[in-house]
Amino acid sequence: MDTSPAGPDYDPTVEDPAPAAARHRAGAPEPAPLTEHGPARVIAVANQKGGVGKTTSTINLGAALAEYGRRVLLVDFDPQGALSVGLGVQPHQLDATIYNLLMERGVEAEDVILETSVPGMDLLPSNIDLSAAEVQLVTEVGREQALGRALKRVLGNYDVVLIDCQPSLGLLTINALACADHVLIPLACEFFSLRGVALLMDTIDKVKDRLNPDLELIGVLATMFDSRTVHTREVHQRVVEAFGDLVFDAVINRTIRFPETTVAGEPITTWAPNSSGAAAYRMLAREVIAR
Repeated sequence: MDTSPAGPDYDPTVEDPAPAAARHRAGAPEPAPLTEHGPARVIAVANQKGGVGKTTSTINLGAALAEYGRRVLLVDFDPQGALSVGLGVQPHQLDATIYNLLMERGVEAEDVILETSVPGMDLLPSNIDLSAAEVQLVTEVGREQALGRALKRVLGNYDVVLIDCQPSLGLLTINALACADHVLIPLACEFFSLRGVALLMDTIDKVKDRLNPDLELIGVLATMFDSRTVHTREVHQRVVEAFGDLVFDAVINRTIRFPETTVAGEPITTWAPNSSGAAAYRMLAREVIAR
């Protein structure tokens, strides 16, 4: 029998019939409501490999956290602006982005932050201009702390800041890691994704040693999971063996729902609130709050 991901019985457009929430432990309990907000925990969502679900996870984790009463700021720190597009913002039409916040005197975060369609969740948008910042920052003093300085004034307004990092380990990603309290690694259940994690972990260790001694790995999130393939299950098992309790119980299934939400410009928690994908991100939000 062909059990490879491209086997004859495999259909990538069909949602995995076993909901992620049903295949794993109950996870963290329902979080208690907050009586006050801030200062925010800063979580960098990072993986130098593209296509592993960083942007999707940032949007949907943020929306799920907002459902649980947390005030959330999403930071689009990728010049491609995918996070902004995924929330219905057209990056090329923006007058001010995170580039202006980083590189221009007199621009404050409040001037750039946008409200999203999700109550309690705001966006610091990006576009292709941000690619110039990586070049311009090279000659700046304290270039690795530029993002931290830009966000410092608004941390008291939020409970969680999620930074969607670009798929590289360049200066922008180093900036995100240098100002973060935690790193969340989305890891596609594919062999080549697993191979690249060692390089990311090495970078995290160097940032922790030289720039941000408080940086910690909050967890590894398995994405692109499909229980119908042996390959996916084997990779997930290897991830659990490598990272142990740092692997979140929540697992993100491969499903057609996520491309649909990108077109709709809203998170899966509002686009398909009863789907297994929405349930998985709510489980992830509970785990993030509990850790």
